[in-house]
Amino acid sequence: MPPEESTAGARRPPSGRAHPPASRGGPPPVRPMAAGDVPSAVAASLAADTVFAAAGVVLPPDDPRPLLEHADAVLVTGSPVRGLAALIALDGAAHLEQLAVDPAYGRRGLGSALLEAACAHARSRGYAAMTLTTFRDLPWNGPWYAARGFAVLPEDRWGPGLRAQWRAEEEAGIAVLPRIAMRRPLAG
Repeated sequence: MPPEESTAGARRPPSGRAHPPASRGGPPPVRPMAAGDVPSAVAASLAADTVFAAAGVVLPPDDPRPLLEHADAVLVTGSPVRGLAALIALDGAAHLEQLAVDPAYGRRGLGSALLEAACAHARSRGYAAMTLTTFRDLPWNGPWYAARGFAVLPEDRWGPGLRAQWRAEEEAGIAVLPRIAMRRPLAG
């Protein structure tokens, strides 16, 4: 699933439950995913998908386990995991394949912390840019990433890896709303 699950777009999760109490001192630290984190990372990813359903967006069913297995790096926050960022490499850039936050823990900075940690991780590995694909108009997608330094990447600047990623997302049935590719430089 692509990164559009970045943050909850409402003060209350789609279930209508109040958010669990926030911890003091900001979001929990971001760390590499451990083998024991997989079940709660899967649960966080699936919970993040509910934000789309609550917004009337119908996406195909998702099993995040293959993504967690093939990603070059998966960063998580919380124990159990409340959010994750999965990275791969495409066309010489880091590519954020998924950013997911359980909506019950949304609006606490977890998505921003994961995004910044993912960018720092990519920069530390020598990548000069981060790319992603996302829904253009959903507030917690394109506009959210734009506010964090990403800009639309015109199709004529896509490499073969990004083109293949786009096609795979279309074939998976994810292109249910207008989508865009975005890029953020990772200057030192």
